[in-house]
Amino acid sequence: MTPFTPGALAGIRVVDLSRILGGPLCGQILGDHGADVLKIEPPQGDDTRTWGPPFRDGVASYYFGLNRNKRIMTLDLTADTDREVLLTLLADADVLIENFKTGTLEKWGLGFDVLSQRFPRLVHCRVSGFGADGPLGGLPGYDAAIQAMAGIMSINGEADREPLRVGLPVVDMVTGLNAALGVLLALQERERSGRGQFVESALYDSGLSLLHPHAANWFMSGKTPARTGNAHPNIYPYDTVATATDPIFLAVGNDRQFRILCEYLGVAELADDERFATAGARSVNRAQLKGTLESKLATWDGKALADELSAAGVPCAPVLSVPDALTHPHTAHREMVVEMPGGYKGLGAPVKLSRTPATYRYAPLTEGNQFLPREAAND
Repeated sequence: MTPFTPGALAGIRVVDLSRILGGPLCGQILGDHGADVLKIEPPQGDDTRTWGPPFRDGVASYYFGLNRNKRIMTLDLTADTDREVLLTLLADADVLIENFKTGTLEKWGLGFDVLSQRFPRLVHCRVSGFGADGPLGGLPGYDAAIQAMAGIMSINGEADREPLRVGLPVVDMVTGLNAALGVLLALQERERSGRGQFVESALYDSGLSLLHPHAANWFMSGKTPARTGNAHPNIYPYDTVATATDPIFLAVGNDRQFRILCEYLGVAELADDERFATAGARSVNRAQLKGTLESKLATWDGKALADELSAAGVPCAPVLSVPDALTHPHTAHREMVVEMPGGYKGLGAPVKLSRTPATYRYAPLTEGNQFLPREAAND
């Protein structure tokens, strides 16, 4: 195998028992940055193997998007013999990732209390729905349900329409990010104490953590946040606006940017109009401002205008489709699409490190039944 530069997590060994999204994303992040990740699946495989179409060789694209840089093996943890195999693997592991329903590992004698006694340096990361206790403790969690319960749906959508789920599993993904962050924090603390600890990343907590600025607004004003479509609740113009062709998104964050916009469009007087001269006034009078801007933009080509405004210093973007975004020249420049032998294509690692960059060593479904020797883990 072609040698790679050892990643930032070279030498860290991870047993990933998780499935679906949050836990597997955490494991993929650690694997991208050099950890030796062994994914343990039940005999029937991770549920997301069936979440399609599209499929390749009977496995759904959903699974391929979350399980790079892992080797896999199969264990039936309901069997005593396979649990013994897992314990053998954990003896040489630094991190355990799992998202079993609360009480499952404990029933098998593999709870944190037991594992921490046997493997005191092990960082045990659990992705859960609501945590183990409290009014909702132990209940399973699902992205869309948490979006509903955490208030996310209530502020997503058009003002005069019903609440909408965000069109991607944002709660699951941020839970995976928080899990990876928690693992790294625990590994850093282990350098001081020599001891592992229990890390929990719950979907409910992660969903609530996404409520900025709506939570901050409510804490201060007591006013229930409302749906504002594509518009920002606090600043304006921070919204999609129509042009002669395709809509564009204006992200004007201060008075200077607004003045540049007005001058570029030939309506410099708007920047001095008391209804629009300050950020607070523009937010209050957003309906009038949007109408005025769209009447002026009715003769402009959207994509060309977005490029021109961006060059002039006005935050602005065309509204692209997923294919257009993934084939954009800057996407290639940022190495955000990864291709590997066997036809694998996926999203690249968004964190860039100058000396120890992410590497892509194993395509999904790479088989392996033990950890690699530490000195060979990143070859």
